[in-house]
Amino acid sequence: MRHFDHVDPALRKHLFHRQPRAFDRHDDRAVLAVALGATLYSPAIRPTLAADVAKAARRGVTSMVLCLEDAISDEEVPAAEANLVAQLERVRAGGQEPPLLFVRVRAAEQIRDLAVRLGGAAELVTGFVLPKFTAQAGGEALEAVAEAADRTGHRLLAMPVIESHQAVYRETRSELLQDVARLLAKHRERVLAVRIGATDMSAAYGLRRPPDLSIYDIHPVAGAISEVVNILGRADGTGFVVTGPVWEYFSAGERMFKPQLRQSPFERQHAAPLRERLITSDLDGLIREVHLDKANGLIGKTVIHPSHVAAVHALSVVTHEEYCDASDILGEAGGGAMASVYANKMNEAKPHRAWAERLMLRARVFGVAAEGVTFVELLDAAGGR
Repeated sequence: MRHFDHVDPALRKHLFHRQPRAFDRHDDRAVLAVALGATLYSPAIRPTLAADVAKAARRGVTSMVLCLEDAISDEEVPAAEANLVAQLERVRAGGQEPPLLFVRVRAAEQIRDLAVRLGGAAELVTGFVLPKFTAQAGGEALEAVAEAADRTGHRLLAMPVIESHQAVYRETRSELLQDVARLLAKHRERVLAVRIGATDMSAAYGLRRPPDLSIYDIHPVAGAISEVVNILGRADGTGFVVTGPVWEYFSAGERMFKPQLRQSPFERQHAAPLRERLITSDLDGLIREVHLDKANGLIGKTVIHPSHVAAVHALSVVTHEEYCDASDILGEAGGGAMASVYANKMNEAKPHRAWAERLMLRARVFGVAAEGVTFVELLDAAGGR
């Protein structure tokens, strides 16, 4: 699969200085972790799950989570498990390559059970999402993933979700996250990325983020996210890719604040109707939050509606200016500082090197925009209209 592969090839040629490169579930973990992009969650109980997976792939979705946990009620679990097995077999029989598929489970034993029940359809599963992850319970879950991989003969990866109350409360989160870091280090080859469960984090305080505020405006949760990045997202070789928290809105109610998208970029591209649709769907809030995710070291995002995917992916494309800066920085092995090619900033080879290396990995899977191509054009092409 390849990001923006659903876009007309002639248009794609116009949009990109460097085209996105293809990847599949067998790629290196570092590539897959960045390639996740907008990870679309879907309840495993849906009777049209196989058709949903195929439709999502056609719309540019490259990763999905089929949820057996919070997205379904306790009474639905047996039926959802049976449905998941049957629907994945339908996907397999269809013969089309699906997005990267992950199963969100409730317990370690569920992983072992599904490894048996899925049979040949296990080849479609890239891994498991491990909710409410702590060092105490996480070890068993990671061992279950390893056992399932041995049983099926396929590599299976894990994505732990940091969302427990202990991970939020100030007096317990530092110790918990350090314990988690030590556990994940022992299972590094099994861990794809660390996810953040902002909904559960907010629930610890009885909060819910409104659509016209970002999760970074909810200070108790923002503090927890900061510490997750600090301990689990370091660029010194000990960290992991940390993905952005869920955006859970897809239609607008009454707005309290002004829209968060400037008019001028859309007017220059004659895309004022696109801006209006984004605002009407509350996607201006999503776009702002993805910018803040990137600024805070998070890559990719959990989403709950296909309409969110284009915005996340358009914002994941490396700009021509960023690419020029990163190339210059990586070309200076001995350090030093230089003016940017765009003559608007100073690039320092040593302190900016880790940023440049991470950016080049994103450029590999999402591509580099052609000079002068804006986020608006990329969003329009990816499905914003």
